[in-house]
Amino acid sequence: MTKRTIIPIGPYHALQEEPEFFKLHVEGEKVVGLEIELGYNHRGIEKLSESKHYDQTIFLVERICGICSTSHPIACVQAIEDAGDIEVPERALYIRSLIGELERIHSHMLWLGLAGHFLGFNTIWMWAWRYREDVLDVFELITGNRNHYAMMKAGGVRRDIKSEDIPAIKKMIGNLVKPLTLFKNAVVDDPVIHARTKGVGTLTAQQIIDYAALGPTARASGVLIDVRRDHPHAAYGLVDWDVIVAQNGDVFDKAVVRILEMFESLKIIDQCLEKLKTVTGPIDSNPREIKPGEGVGHYEAPRGEVFHYIRSDGTNRPARHKVRAPSFMNIVTDREAVIGQTVSDATIILAAVDPCYCCTERMAAIDVNSGKKTFTSADMIRLSQAKTEQVKKQLGAPGPQIKLL
Repeated sequence: MTKRTIIPIGPYHALQEEPEFFKLHVEGEKVVGLEIELGYNHRGIEKLSESKHYDQTIFLVERICGICSTSHPIACVQAIEDAGDIEVPERALYIRSLIGELERIHSHMLWLGLAGHFLGFNTIWMWAWRYREDVLDVFELITGNRNHYAMMKAGGVRRDIKSEDIPAIKKMIGNLVKPLTLFKNAVVDDPVIHARTKGVGTLTAQQIIDYAALGPTARASGVLIDVRRDHPHAAYGLVDWDVIVAQNGDVFDKAVVRILEMFESLKIIDQCLEKLKTVTGPIDSNPREIKPGEGVGHYEAPRGEVFHYIRSDGTNRPARHKVRAPSFMNIVTDREAVIGQTVSDATIILAAVDPCYCCTERMAAIDVNSGKKTFTSADMIRLSQAKTEQVKKQLGAPGPQIKLL
């Protein structure tokens, strides 16, 4: 009988940009079990939000994830608008969708480059990240920033798009068709990519439903869900586009879905730019207060639905702010996807859901009998400091001190 062993991946690993801990239970080269430990990035975003006024909160949630730095703000402002019954001008809706789709291309290109790197296909990595720069140039032209675009606000957007900039933006976007076609052909034609990704990390439609997975992870398994279509918001109900769905649920189809989604994003962006030529008027309804109530905002981020809940007590700050990011739902599907696969394929499968570990940050200690929290924030700080002292003792006395000149 083959001996079962554990291979740890993380919390710090070359494959992972952020710390999370995966324990692969293996027999030989075959993965027979997986343990997932989350919560190494608890930054207290939801609690911090309660101490910020609404405008500051939008900037705060923009920093939950660098790659989804407009997805969280869109969901957040929609939650505020829902709570305060705030109208948004039509022109602002087109700008929101335009910025959101640019971010989708940016995010999918980043994932595609990393996927090529993990497979040892570094040419795709360099190509994808080279042309991703062109998307960031468009962001810089429109917003002044290459990341963290600071465009969203309750009631609209912060900056308009000048009519004289539209031809330049359309030209820059049009130049992306050729490289995206290059990526599509590379994935479709390359036998090495097929060998490494087809039939690897397969998730069935029923498994997707059981785990409530989201975004390209779900659509690659034939589950037709997309918040942009199912709950139209911004300008998604005003333009023509298609939801991309595949059927096999493996790593290959996850790549195909993301590549084809970028073509749909180009269609949406082009239509939004055309609409901005004729839809005039304000970009902000300039709300002055948020009345007491509750609001929900959700948006189809590049990884799937991001969800924000806001409760207002009539002051200028949220009384409660709840965030649920798609990676929190998608990462747990790895428990199914890696079983039966080889160790060499496991790391590719873990990356296939495009995980954002900072988005999954949460920490709570609840007494299941009383339903009350068992630790306060002060308790958590005290326990953390005690753990640090314990580790210091285990490591022994510090080595010789080096004086810096």
